Amino acid sequence: MSVRELVVLGTASQVPTRHRNHNGYLLRWDGEGLLFDPGEGTQRQMLRAGVAAHDIDRICVTHFHGDHSLGLAGVIQRINLDQVPHPVTAHYPASGQHFFDRLRYATAYRETVRLTETPVTGTGGVLATTSSYTLDSHRLSHPVESYGYRLTEPDTRRMLPALLKEHGIAGPDVGRLQREGALGGVTLEQVSEHRRGQRFAFVMDTRLCDGVYALAEGCDMLVIESTFLDEDEKLATDHGHLTAGQAARVAKESDVRHLVLTHFSQRYSDPELFEAQARAAGFDGELTVAQDLIRVPLPPRHH
Repeated sequence: MSVRELVVLGTASQVPTRHRNHNGYLLRWDGEGLLFDPGEGTQRQMLRAGVAAHDIDRICVTHFHGDHSLGLAGVIQRINLDQVPHPVTAHYPASGQHFFDRLRYATAYRETVRLTETPVTGTGGVLATTSSYTLDSHRLSHPVESYGYRLTEPDTRRMLPALLKEHGIAGPDVGRLQREGALGGVTLEQVSEHRRGQRFAFVMDTRLCDGVYALAEGCDMLVIESTFLDEDEKLATDHGHLTAGQAARVAKESDVRHLVLTHFSQRYSDPELFEAQARAAGFDGELTVAQDLIRVPLPPRHH
């Protein structure tokens, strides 16, 4: 049975706190795992969350500030130590190649796994296409080059049993109709309906910009930074970040179904304030204020 869920490994911005580790997020997408922004301490958080090195197929780094990338050294070495049996692909801003190289080879170890480097350049674009999703990226607005990531599942068609029965189509003929598009004068469109693929976006350190909206548009789940509360909006803009209200307005305007707020400044002690400000901004969909080690399932597909 396929599993699509977000495993939250860390939620702190800049520095860890007593209750929040540096960033780290694993997206389980069917049989594949995408690790986003492994900050310092990610290896230990993986242990606590029941995530193994074998679960990682891709590593996606938004930018090279330490709270989003210092865990790379340990994660990459753990992948090799555990001799993960499949290749792993790493995506990160091309302008930070020297940082990636330093982290990848921070200390001596034996390389046993093929790690493919596929850096992101320019304004972003399509990074990978599989049978399960297309992964693309968009440039964000932060003091250092930063990109967000988005997974889009291909649209499909959902077969309608009542209409299949009405047209006398059953058994192997159903599969044949799906493959060929028509059977005995009956078209696929006559016995099925359009089924929209799921969409997931990951948006970290950024001001409001076109890239944020491009990533968020129509997402089933949007994981987005809300470093500051609304009263500190000027501080957020000056440092290249979002507030809870800004993130929620993006989600509302982009028809996001489930909003996950994360990357909280240590200056705030009450996480409920982020939820309150997101609701005050008008977002009325599913809302999660992320905590370390929680699991957040993607919403069921549209029918």
